[in-house]
Amino acid sequence: MINIKCSLNYVLVKKLITGKTAVVGIMGDPVEHSLSPPMHNAAFKHLKMDYVYVPFHVEHGDLGCAIDGARSMGIKGLNITIPHKTEVTNYLNEITQTAQLIGAVNTLKFDKTTISGYNTDGVGAVKAIEEITSINGKKIIIMGAGGAARAISFQLLFNGAGEVLIANRTMKKACKLTDELRKNFNGSISCLGLNTKLNEELKDADVLINTTPVGMHPNEDQKPMVTSDMMHRDLIVNDIVYNPLKTGLLREAEKAGAKTIPGTKMLIYQGMESFRIWTGITPPVEIFEKALMTGLGYKS
Repeated sequence: MINIKCSLNYVLVKKLITGKTAVVGIMGDPVEHSLSPPMHNAAFKHLKMDYVYVPFHVEHGDLGCAIDGARSMGIKGLNITIPHKTEVTNYLNEITQTAQLIGAVNTLKFDKTTISGYNTDGVGAVKAIEEITSINGKKIIIMGAGGAARAISFQLLFNGAGEVLIANRTMKKACKLTDELRKNFNGSISCLGLNTKLNEELKDADVLINTTPVGMHPNEDQKPMVTSDMMHRDLIVNDIVYNPLKTGLLREAEKAGAKTIPGTKMLIYQGMESFRIWTGITPPVEIFEKALMTGLGYKS
């Protein structure tokens, strides 16, 4: 039996649901604490769109049945989160080139006969950086070699980054990712450990992105892998961790006079891209941001 829990109470007090209301949502395990519903529902309300965004708790092993059920019920689109981002590719009719390269999907769009898969994680990271600078031709160092690093590195190269370096505690894992990147992209792509070589590469780097959980709640006091003495004033530092809002890495960046990008930015922009895929409309960034900050407990 599929264990799907729909948190409808939130939306019912905010909106009248009718037979014409279009349904989108998120599937994952866990999913109860997702911050996507308040962001999307705030945008639907602001734009006066008859849509509702609902979280669905789908356990491992039940994804195929859940996707079939979503299609049968006429759901328009879904976000897919842990642990289903890779498995979901088995149930799609179409998948974008970027999502194919990344090997993971976080957004589905349902048409009458087709389920299409996208990955908006990398798009979110790129758009967050492009608030400050173009990534075209830039030297970018990514700390970590997991799923987030993979999505972001492929998207950066797809969008014209000049040089990408993957830095990871386990260098073998970093080099495995760079080998896959080299198969698909030309340009300067390399791997390194978290050692003195990283210090050297940071001297002329344009952007540093942390994709590891170092400093994430409840381990806020964890020492960041890069400290202020390793940074320079022209560096842009992006930590995709969004809880806490200001991580140890971002505090170190501020000490060095570097520009900082909090993890909330990637979360906002990847959600906005999903919204655009489903509706054809790009929602106002300030609406997503206000809803997210409220959800995180920060006053607007």
